[in-house]
Amino acid sequence: MGDQSKWAPTQVEKAVPSVSVDRERLREEFARLTAIDSVSFSERQMADQLKARLKTLGFEVREDQAGAYCGGTAGNVYGYLKGTVPGPGVLLSAHMDTVKPGIGKRSVFAEDGTVTSEGDTILGADDVAGLVEILEGIRCVQEAGLPHRDVEVLFPIAEEVYLKGTEWFDFSQIRAKEAYVLDLSGPVGAAALKAPTLISFAVTVNGRAAHAGFNPEDGIHALQIMCRVIGEIPQGHVDQETTLNIGLISGGEATNIVPPTCVCRGEIRSLNHGKALAALESVRDQFHQAAEAAGAGFHLNSHIDLVAYQVDPTAPVVEHFTSCCDRLRIPWKLTSTFGGSDNHNFMRNGIPGIVLSCGMYEVHSVREYTKLQDLELGARLVAELIQPHSR
Repeated sequence: MGDQSKWAPTQVEKAVPSVSVDRERLREEFARLTAIDSVSFSERQMADQLKARLKTLGFEVREDQAGAYCGGTAGNVYGYLKGTVPGPGVLLSAHMDTVKPGIGKRSVFAEDGTVTSEGDTILGADDVAGLVEILEGIRCVQEAGLPHRDVEVLFPIAEEVYLKGTEWFDFSQIRAKEAYVLDLSGPVGAAALKAPTLISFAVTVNGRAAHAGFNPEDGIHALQIMCRVIGEIPQGHVDQETTLNIGLISGGEATNIVPPTCVCRGEIRSLNHGKALAALESVRDQFHQAAEAAGAGFHLNSHIDLVAYQVDPTAPVVEHFTSCCDRLRIPWKLTSTFGGSDNHNFMRNGIPGIVLSCGMYEVHSVREYTKLQDLELGARLVAELIQPHSR
């Protein structure tokens, strides 16, 4: 699926407001939530803060036991708000955890609206940007007295570690068949309809130890075999839909010993599940051939962490998103992503969803930033998404 875009005649800055967003409140909320240390499996304080905010907004709130199952301090936070009009509801989601370095974060606000960290940690816009846009969008609709659909929210733990939080979530309690996951980099208006299979793998080459000085010819150099194969395996973009990366390698016992073992770890991502499996088999074949030729052994372990999905561009969840963007005069773009998100688990559990950009940039680095203009526009979009509109 190629990118599908519609560029409205007006610029984003001239979007027609449907609700009044309190920018100062938005700014303060973002600063408060990013100041919370919430690395994966340590989301207790964030969960408590979000539960309190949801209750203030009138939500029925529950927290599950996901943290107990996977070694965390908190569970997934789920909320339900009865709509003021009949009809199908909507599910909004943003995750509570961050990557490292994420301890001691502080938001720095520039005059032009850009928000960064102090430079020694991530900012945490991934995914506090999504959290504050969801909360502010709901507040704005309520304050304006506008009708709204049933609203469900899910704030998962441990999204950054292969979606461990939603792996443990009981999806039978979700009523909506339309999900919007605010967890994509870039300006507000992009929606990812397609996401990859992700396979992680580890290969062990078993050679034979020997003294490196007295009798190296009696050894089988596992590290040499490993490096030879890694040098031959295509990495990076294997094709337009598939990437492969070997990112870790370890082996050897001492400088005077021919290394008897070596291990490498890598990942494969592909928007086509079959291509991901084929790439894994290619890796297996190349190691098998090299090990056999050298008289060594090898073993490959793999795990399918995510399974690729694709949402039809004519699906109701997509059409509602694009119509909301049109009403706000936001240029919209339908695209794909090579990243994982909780939407993988939504789709796997029969909940059609798309991943929306929420105005975060250079995520997973200390250069991460967002813009107040993006946060405000994201809140307006959330407000539109929860209102009833004919398609």
